Amino acid sequence: MRVHLVSFGPLKTIFPEGGVWRELRVGESVADLLALLRREGVVAEEMLRSAAVAVNHEYAAEGHSLCDGDEVAILPPVSGGAGDGSGDLVQLVREPMDAVAITNRIKAGTDGAVCVFDGIVRDNTKGRATLHLDYEAYEEMALRQMRELREHAIARFGVREVALVHRLGRLVVGETSVLIVVASAHRGAAFDACRWLIDTLKKTVPIWKREQFVDGAVWADGEPFPPDIGEAKR
Repeated sequence: MRVHLVSFGPLKTIFPEGGVWRELRVGESVADLLALLRREGVVAEEMLRSAAVAVNHEYAAEGHSLCDGDEVAILPPVSGGAGDGSGDLVQLVREPMDAVAITNRIKAGTDGAVCVFDGIVRDNTKGRATLHLDYEAYEEMALRQMRELREHAIARFGVREVALVHRLGRLVVGETSVLIVVASAHRGAAFDACRWLIDTLKKTVPIWKREQFVDGAVWADGEPFPPDIGEAKR
């Protein structure tokens, strides 16, 4: 059988642009594929230990059995973060966003609070002067994960509505990279949902950040993936 291998962020160069097709034996698993990549020296063991794997845009555990035609993505820890059926409330965009317009779009008369997290590009990281940031994403999977976060936050915290918007491409100092807006009858739920959304987005949504400093460029270190990330739906 054949699977399509792709990678992103700090690992994007391990496969050719657009990915590569590999032959595997029928019935082989994610663990078998990772073992093959280790033996061939395609990616360093240290990077694989901190990476996650997605199969057909869903996080997958090492025991997941692969099928002919599967797309397998090797994902380094994320450093985030087109519209959908929720009225463009979940988006990946490449142009500056209007935070006020997005906030006003979800306000309603039943709301007692709207909590906004506006993540902006600062002018330095640990004292190194920042020129700009470049964001990239595994886009179809990122949108799916963001939609699921929105639905989960509404169900878990009892808030009425959530907007999640993340920029891709090049951003300069002062621009918004991620905007989260939570509308709720009560402020406590709005605060709790907003904090949970940004913390979870930065750990699980496949978005990566490359920081361009005056003296060089690096991929931003991501937080480790949750240990059960491939088991959540199994």
